[in-house]
Amino acid sequence: MTVTLAEEIMLLSLDDESGATRQRQAVGWAVAGGILLELVLAERVTVKGKYLELSDDTPTGEELIDGRLGLMGTWLRGRSKRRVTDWLTKDQAKAVGAAVERLRERGVVSVEESKVFGVFPRRRYPEADGTVERALRERLGAVVLEGAEPDERTAGLVALLHAAKLHRLAFPDLPRGQVSARMAEIAAGKWAAESVRAAIRDMQAAMVAATAVTVVVAAG
Repeated sequence: MTVTLAEEIMLLSLDDESGATRQRQAVGWAVAGGILLELVLAERVTVKGKYLELSDDTPTGEELIDGRLGLMGTWLRGRSKRRVTDWLTKDQAKAVGAAVERLRERGVVSVEESKVFGVFPRRRYPEADGTVERALRERLGAVVLEGAEPDERTAGLVALLHAAKLHRLAFPDLPRGQVSARMAEIAAGKWAAESVRAAIRDMQAAMVAATAVTVVVAAG
């Protein structure tokens, strides 16, 4: 089963038994960044400097990505370009729901509904098929812990996880310091065309800036 980068990040964040999302705020940025990277890899969107440009609105055939392609097209309508940070800020909360719903449709997770205090509805997504996550963690372990050469998509995934500081989701049993340097090395390496790597760098900067603003606002 081929899942998107956004779904892979979402899957790493979900507790297998309870279905609760760990590090939800950072995961939101990374999931939105994963969808954006998919659009860049599919040559539907380009990132130039701090700005997004829609270069092709032809559907890719992947439901999650095409849904975001349509939303982005509407958002960009009438403008030649808009800031990466603005899109990630707009999309990060909704992207999480879209990614986990796609995992449910694939049968990777199930859904459990309940009410908090008997009033507020709550959905959680415990694991239903563990083979996808096991294969994902094996792939990450091979490139980060064993030094295997990553393919383009795995390197992109590592770059997103590193940018959002989600090292513990990928490697919960290891201290961050043990994996951070290797993940940074992969993110900075020549794993894709320069335009794609530039897009990742721009998204990293956007995630850091947006997260910093959120922290400042919350502290205030």
